[in-house]
Amino acid sequence: MLYDIRQTTTYSYQVPVRVVRQVLRMAPVDRIGHQHVIAHMLDIEPEPAEIEHGIDFFGNGLAWLTIDQPHGKLAITTRSRVEVISTPLPDPATTALVDEVRAAALEQQDLGPDAAAHGLFPSRSVPLDADITDWTAASFRGDRPVLEGALELMHRIHDDFTYEPGATIVTTAPHEAFAAKAGVCQDFAQVMIAGLRGLGLPARYVSGYLRTIPPEGQPRLEGADATHAWAEVWCGPDLGWIGLDPTNAIPAGDDHIILAVGRDYADVAPVDGVIVTSGDHALAVGVDVIPVTR
Repeated sequence: MLYDIRQTTTYSYQVPVRVVRQVLRMAPVDRIGHQHVIAHMLDIEPEPAEIEHGIDFFGNGLAWLTIDQPHGKLAITTRSRVEVISTPLPDPATTALVDEVRAAALEQQDLGPDAAAHGLFPSRSVPLDADITDWTAASFRGDRPVLEGALELMHRIHDDFTYEPGATIVTTAPHEAFAAKAGVCQDFAQVMIAGLRGLGLPARYVSGYLRTIPPEGQPRLEGADATHAWAEVWCGPDLGWIGLDPTNAIPAGDDHIILAVGRDYADVAPVDGVIVTSGDHALAVGVDVIPVTR
């Protein structure tokens, strides 16, 4: 699949902002076996006094910027053309057993960006929680194929939780969303990650986009008009990371465009940094994901 993606992020301030120093994670990057970025453009108003581009440890595209002129609105626009390369989901019944994956994760010596170790331990936004771990364990007998259990967990979150924008905020902890059984894609992904890690199974967070035009005859996917989030579970050294979307109860595939990966939302926040002002602000985000006919 080939997509044209446009995202607009606008901050409107009650009191003019004097200085901004921020890091943006809004540039999709090439990921072997998943996607190829053909073009990307970043436009910022007001124009930054300084801007520097780079890649973080996990391979996510970064832009560091400084704006040193007073402004009442900050508008960030990105445009990208991305080719998504989908791979068939392996037969869940043939994947490694839960106990085998748990043992293999502890034996891995790789500490590179895709290493299982980075998804194995508690992180800033995803602490372990006994209630989530106990609830998750029902899907993961030690002698069960790991992807079978992960798919069941994905469906349980989708069926037991209510997709409810406004029920949570960006800093809501997984245990709070779990107790409420409500939230948005960020919450569902982080609950899934917390449950898997509590059982010693590596899991990581993925931010990205969903296509806004569904395939003919298919229902429109929730979250399609905004950035989206899902989880990846490590299924052993042979299969590696496999993406699962508990918000929509589907594996990550043609409809999912990866923007950034990390241990949790804190690693992939699209905009992060410091502003100098004394008032409040409003945020508006718009996303268009348009399939391109070849």
